This record gives sequence, C-alpha cells and structure tokens, in this order.
Amino acid sequence: MIPLLGMNPSELRAIAVEAGLRPFAADQMARRLYKLRATSIEEMTELPKAARERLMERYCVGRSGPKADARSVDGTVKYLFEGAGGMDVEAVYIPDRDRATLCVSSQAGCRMGCRFCMTGRQGLHGSLSAAAILNQILSIPESETLTNLVFMGMGEPMDNIVEVLRALDALTAPWGLAMSPRRITVSTVGVNPSGVEKLIKDTQVHIALSLHSPYASQRGELMPAERAWPGAEVLRFIAAGDDFSRQRRLSVEYIMWDGVNSDMRAATALARLLKGLHCRVNLIRFHSIPGSDLRPCPVARMEEFRDRLNDMGITATIRASRGEDIMAACGMLAGNNRDKSGEE
Repeated sequence: MIPLLGMNPSELRAIAVEAGLRPFAADQMARRLYKLRATSIEEMTELPKAARERLMERYCVGRSGPKADARSVDGTVKYLFEGAGGMDVEAVYIPDRDRATLCVSSQAGCRMGCRFCMTGRQGLHGSLSAAAILNQILSIPESETLTNLVFMGMGEPMDNIVEVLRALDALTAPWGLAMSPRRITVSTVGVNPSGVEKLIKDTQVHIALSLHSPYASQRGELMPAERAWPGAEVLRFIAAGDDFSRQRRLSVEYIMWDGVNSDMRAATALARLLKGLHCRVNLIRFHSIPGSDLRPCPVARMEEFRDRLNDMGITATIRASRGEDIMAACGMLAGNNRDKSGEE
C-alpha cells in the first residue's frame, strides 16, 4: 500500500482525481492527514464512501504506533518504530521544563561509520520515506505537545535528502503541520554538499554540524566522512550559504572524550577554527557504548573547555545529559531488539 503521509497538495490532487473526486478533495485529505492527524482513510468522512473504498485499494495513511519503548527516570522516552531493510528505528522524546523535543531518525542504520556511534556499527539497512519520518512525530503519545524537533537520530539526513526535504515541507507548510522552522534542527556530519545547499536554500530550519575535533587527522580517525568532506571546509560552506547571525542558527556539535579532544589546546584550536563565524558550540557528554575504548570526559574538564571557548569569543554551552539509563546512544535499542528477534 502507498502511504499518503508526506504527500503535498499537488500529489494529493492527482490521487483525488484518480479516485473520481474533484480536485478540491485534496485540501480535505491534507486537512485530515496533517491538521486532524487521521490514522486511516476511513476517517476522511468528507469524502464519499465509494471514493474512500477506491482509495483504500491502493493507499493507506501510513501511520503505525511504536513497537516498543524504554523510559528513563529523567522523563526521556526512547520509542522503537518499524524502519527499513529489516531494521527498526528510534525516536527519542526529551521533556525539559517548557520544551518537549523529539529526536527523529532519517535512516535505518547509517553508512557514515563514525567510531563513536552505535548506529554506524550496524551499517545502512535503508533510508526512510517521508511517511516513515513523519510517523515518528505523529504517532508517539506526546505528539500534540512537541515544541521542537531535531533530525539527530539514526542515520545521516544528507544521505536521504529528498525524503528529509519532503518531510520538512509537510512539517512547516501551511497545508501541513505548520510548525515553525525555527523549532526544527537538522544535523549532518557534512556529507553531500549539494544536499546541504538544498537544505539551506529550500528551508529555514536550523543546521547543526557534527564536528567533534578541530584537527583534520583526528576527525578522520573518528569520522571517516572527513576524508571526503573535510569538516573545516563544510563548515565554511554552510556558513557562506546564509546569514546565520539572524534568527536561523548554525550549531557545532562537539562530543567530548577523556584524553582525546578535551584539552585546552583543542579548545584553542576549535576557537580559532570558528573565529568569525556566527555559530554556537554544543559540548556533549559521551554515552559509553559496548566495545569502545572512548571514555566520557569529566564534567570539570568540560566546564573548563566551555570557559576557554567563551573567553575566546565563541558561544559554548554544555548540553544536559539525558536518558543514559535507557541506552541513550543512538542505535542501542534498535540493535538490542534486532538481536532478540534472532536476526544476524
């Protein structure tokens, strides 16, 4: 069955005509899909019953609930959804005072192979459709209360840019969920410059670059993508694409590991790399993953690193660590579920 979720009014119009409906029925279908959050075509009662039956021969809404969840003592919830290529995907709900953020996956697995990432160890099993991306957002119990979305879950968004852009269109357009793009952040390791360019030109969402080291050689050891797309070059490319000094934000994601990238020399090098750019740095505490020799950085060192950046004119904050007791590293819940199912 073909999911309607993720389709725009033009695509819905063609489907309406195919079902023997007038073109304006597309607006009714879009309203049911995005404003009223229908879970089945049967709920589209504005349409004649015969037309709904014709639609159901080929189409479905594309909604399905989580297969499992894991709940943290701090309120964070990791949801497991059907993914692609036999691998499930995760969406993580993070409540924080007046904010309710959902971390969304764009692929089942990932082919970037980052040394510190559990998802990368599992390889790429498939990219998610716009419907599967939107389903994560619409099908969690907390959906109606979400204030922010981050595309920082499983997968590399630029490796699935067409479907990510379709999902962003449905999320922000007046005919869709009409969410402010200022409430959405898309993260990338810096691959596919043409995809990054389209993200900048076609949307107004915030952009986050996963950097994690100011040194090309060290970043290459941690993130193989550095060899094809050097982080420093991608950073300059992104910064040149828009005026991030205004409402749109450019962030640099920086996971800190003890004895790797956390000394004051690295802080100074990072500040020099970012000099003159309108961006902010998010310092992130590492959540240990099985079989890795990388270790979390002590909080005191993270604070010292942050203060050095701030002293050198770079806005830096330490992101609060959430959900570590529910296997917070991306890919761990999906990997465990796959193991339990007996798949290799």
